Amino acid sequence: MRYSDVSYWLSTAGDLTPRAALRGAHDADVAIVGAGYTGLWTAWYLLQRRPDLRVAICESEIAGFGASGRNGAWCSAGIGLTPTGLARRYDPATARAVVRAMRDTVDEIGRVCDTAGIDAEFRRGGMLRVARGPHEVAAMRASAEGYRALALDDGMCELSADELASRVRIAGARGAVYDPRCATVHPGHLVRGLASAVEHRGAQLFERTRVTRIDPVGRRPRSPAVVHTRRGRVRAGAVVVATEAWTAQLPGHRRSLLPIYSLIVLTAPLSPAQWDEIGWAGHECLSSHRLTVDYLSRTADGRILFGGRGAPYHFGSRVRPRFDRHRATHAALRAMVGNWFPALADVAITHQWGGPLGMPRDWLPNFTYDPATGLAGAWGYTGQGVGASNLAGRTLADLITGQSTPLTRLPMAGHRSRRWEPEPLRWLGARYIQRAFGRLDRRAERGGRPPRGRSLAERLMRH
Repeated sequence: MRYSDVSYWLSTAGDLTPRAALRGAHDADVAIVGAGYTGLWTAWYLLQRRPDLRVAICESEIAGFGASGRNGAWCSAGIGLTPTGLARRYDPATARAVVRAMRDTVDEIGRVCDTAGIDAEFRRGGMLRVARGPHEVAAMRASAEGYRALALDDGMCELSADELASRVRIAGARGAVYDPRCATVHPGHLVRGLASAVEHRGAQLFERTRVTRIDPVGRRPRSPAVVHTRRGRVRAGAVVVATEAWTAQLPGHRRSLLPIYSLIVLTAPLSPAQWDEIGWAGHECLSSHRLTVDYLSRTADGRILFGGRGAPYHFGSRVRPRFDRHRATHAALRAMVGNWFPALADVAITHQWGGPLGMPRDWLPNFTYDPATGLAGAWGYTGQGVGASNLAGRTLADLITGQSTPLTRLPMAGHRSRRWEPEPLRWLGARYIQRAFGRLDRRAERGGRPPRGRSLAERLMRH
C-alpha cells in the first residue's frame, strides 16, 4: 500500500516511511493502541503530567492512517450532541460546561502547535452554518436560539444574505450563523507532527504493528495488562484503546460503534480571479443544514475541500479499504461544488478519498478508564474528532494519572453508550435512515419547505 494514496493530506505530509515495528517483549507504564489523534494526544498529555512514564504506542499502519489523516480539516467545538440536546439529556449547566470545554479545546490545539513547533497550518477563521434556501432558514434560526437560550451565543452572530455575501458568495444562501470558535488545520501535518513530538518526549511508537489481542490486568495474582501483536507484546499497567471507527473491528466491540463512511473531493488550486468571484477570504469553515451533512473548507494552497455523507453503511460494521471510494457519492460531491459555487462548475477535481467515522448509539463520545482492569479508551466523535480527540486525550491522561479535574467531571468521562442493535437490524436501520434523509433533503430543496420532523427517520435520529 502507498500511504500517500489514502488522502491528499498524507500525500503532502512529508516522509511516510513506517517506523520500526514492535519485536519481542516490551514493558511500559501505558500502552496505547492506535496512533491517530486520540492516541497521540493521550501520550502527549500523559508525558506532560508525568514525564517519567514509559509510553508505548502500537499502530497497525502508520500514524495518521485513519480519520486523523483523512478528515475535512475542521477543528471545531462540536461534540456530537447539540447544546440543546445536552441540556435536555443532562441540564443547562452541564451543556454550558461541555460547550466551553470544547471551545477551549480549539485554542488548546493552536497553543500546542505553537509550543511544539508543529506547522499544522492552523487558521482561526470561524464557522458559517449557511441556510441554503428558504427550507433551511428555520433550522438556522433554531440553532441560533438554542445557543442564546443557554447564554452560549457570545461572539456568535446571525448574518443576512447580504452580510454573508460580503464574506463568501454561495448560490441560494439566505443567511448564516457565524461562530468564531472554529479553525482549519492540515490534518496530515498535525498528526505526523504530533507523532514526532511525542517521540521527542520519550514515547516509543511502533508502526506496522497490528494488535491481535488485549489482556486486561490480572487479578490473582495481579499482573500487568498485555497487548499482543504478531511479532511481540507490550506489558503495561494501563492500555488505551484509541482506534475510533476501527474499534468496531475489535473482539467484543462490534456493536460499540457504527462505522459510517464520509467522503471528500478536492478541487485544483483556484485562480485569483476565481477567488475574487466567490470571496471567502476569511477561510471560514462552511456547512449547510442538510440532514445528509456537508462540510467545506479552504486549504492553505488555495483549493476547496467538499465533504459529505451518503456512502452506504456496510453489513456487520465492516471497514475495508475499498469502501473509501464510492462512485455515486463522489460524483454527487463533485456536482455539489458547482451547486454551491456556479462559477466553479467546471473546476477540476484532483483528489477524492474517504474513510469511516465512529457513531455511538447515543451520540455522546465515550472517555473511559477502569483501574481494576487497566483498560481505557475514547471513541465516538461522530465526525468531529479533530477537536474532540484532544479533549479525550487530556481527560484520559487525568483519569489514568488519578487526577480529579473539571474534565473528569464532564459527562463523557466514564460514559459508556448502549450498544447498537444486532444485525440485520443494525444494517436495516442504518440504510433506511441514510436513504430517508436523502429523500427528505431532495424534497425540501424542490419544495422550499423544511422537513417537518415527523418522519420515522427524523424521530430515530433526534438528539
